[in-house]
Amino acid sequence: MQRCRTARENWHQIDCLRLSQDWDEKDLDKPQVLVDDVFGNSHPGSHHLQVLANQAMIGLYESGAKPSNYHVTDICDANGMGHDGMNYILPSRDLIADMVETHCSVIPWDGLLLISSCDKSIPGHLMAAARMDLPTIYIPGGSMRHGPGLSTSGRTGELSARSKRGTVTEQEVRDYKLTGAPSCGACQFMGTASTMQCMAEALGMALPTSALVPATFHTIQFLARQAGRQVLTLVKANITARQILTEAAFRNAIVVHAAIGGSTNALLHFPAIAHEVGIDLPAEWFDETNTRIPWLANIQPSGAYPTELFWYAGGVPMIQWLLRDQLDLDVITVTGLTLGENLENLQKDGFFDRVAGFLTPYGLKPEDVIRPPQKAEKTGSIAVLKGNLAPEGAVVKYSAVNPAMLRHTGPAAVFDREEDGHDAIVQGHVEPGTVLIIRNEGPRATGMPEMFMTTDALASDPNLVSTTAIVTDGRFSGATRGPCIGHVSPEAVDGGPIAFVQAGDLIEIDIPARRLNIVGLNGQPADAETVAKELAKRKRAWCPPAPRPGTDRGVLRRYTKTATSAIKGAYMEA
Repeated sequence: MQRCRTARENWHQIDCLRLSQDWDEKDLDKPQVLVDDVFGNSHPGSHHLQVLANQAMIGLYESGAKPSNYHVTDICDANGMGHDGMNYILPSRDLIADMVETHCSVIPWDGLLLISSCDKSIPGHLMAAARMDLPTIYIPGGSMRHGPGLSTSGRTGELSARSKRGTVTEQEVRDYKLTGAPSCGACQFMGTASTMQCMAEALGMALPTSALVPATFHTIQFLARQAGRQVLTLVKANITARQILTEAAFRNAIVVHAAIGGSTNALLHFPAIAHEVGIDLPAEWFDETNTRIPWLANIQPSGAYPTELFWYAGGVPMIQWLLRDQLDLDVITVTGLTLGENLENLQKDGFFDRVAGFLTPYGLKPEDVIRPPQKAEKTGSIAVLKGNLAPEGAVVKYSAVNPAMLRHTGPAAVFDREEDGHDAIVQGHVEPGTVLIIRNEGPRATGMPEMFMTTDALASDPNLVSTTAIVTDGRFSGATRGPCIGHVSPEAVDGGPIAFVQAGDLIEIDIPARRLNIVGLNGQPADAETVAKELAKRKRAWCPPAPRPGTDRGVLRRYTKTATSAIKGAYMEA
């Protein structure tokens, strides 16, 4: 509070301008808390957030603080799909962090509340929280209600691919549009939005039970108001974001990520958040954790149920309770208590039994949705592959891969643009057994667009999904299914080996052995030394591709010139 008071005493116009709004003189000496959200009409994950901001501000008023509500509306991957708008999606994460930093810095604040629901705004908010190191609570925007038959909005990939093949009716498309997204909130599968809500809670930055509450439930409003009250407790105790965002907290969250079958995009966001607190978070932490943590969450796209049912089954706290022997229970959280204390309090409060009752109409029990560890069928969900095609690493969500494709060797079909690879799939020009190489789509090339349209075109083709793979320096949706390997680093525009693959080269994918290699040239097997010599020869003759349209100006120019590699988090370096 002294920081705020000193700034105001040095320049009286700060108070003058506040009194011209909804402040009175008594407010000036109260604790002052910034409520920064991504409210706007951009998509259903943000449309309802003003309600949560209002509840959070009521909680602040109740605790004797004065809030101010600022907005930085986020954007949705779905709106950028199929055109160059997708290139702006990942950079928006860093821009949101920059704007929250700006809001936090121009006026000194005593505390910070951050409210968002979706893919890039959540990590952007957590990056800003780490950067500013104020007493901070993150408030998740919850989960969208499911569609008919427990369906999700993620069906769009299949329908779009079938539309291009002429195998879907207008009525099917219309029915999907009218029912696929029946409320506000994050999409109903364990994509990046749902994953990152869970990660915020698993890191200790969100109140226990707050990730993926159905957005239509009054519970989500109660939790927002509680967060408004609780942040004042953090202010008084001087518990700041960096005291919570420790190495132990990140390791705990990675355990939860493995257990829920989280999005591969977390491997972009965690290193970027950790970087803000000075922690080097290598992809190998994810890989090692996934070799020993059971996959528990039976949630789409890798499982059977939508995320609403995940919360009914106990949500993140149930995962933590079941895996408590794998977690550091002494980490501090935004409750001011340790993780272990939070879990004990939830157990005593009857939270798990209370929410389990919501499963009764579905004829389900919590263990149907969140498996006990002893009944888990698989270990983990994410692997980091390395080899002469990806010396720094590449990422695959193997829980969504047909077992027949865990090991595969096939000839490369090379595409320098995602659109070309997509068109080849839907037009039937891809031979089963092929490995599609889609390059020049990394962070320093285009902004690293999501390839959901292309991966779902592959996954919806029965001739390709169990025979054919995609390997790219781009990224995927959290809803991606099938043998899709992304984040290949170094990327093509930086002269990574993926730039030198030619059609017919043999690509070996061995997920259990964590290998991704070029094992043949022009259709013929070759040893590692021969491959290395040929790649060096091709590199000498290589010219970097011309910049893509739009990357020569504005946001994309700044991002593509300064982004780190995907395996390091693809954040903008100063």
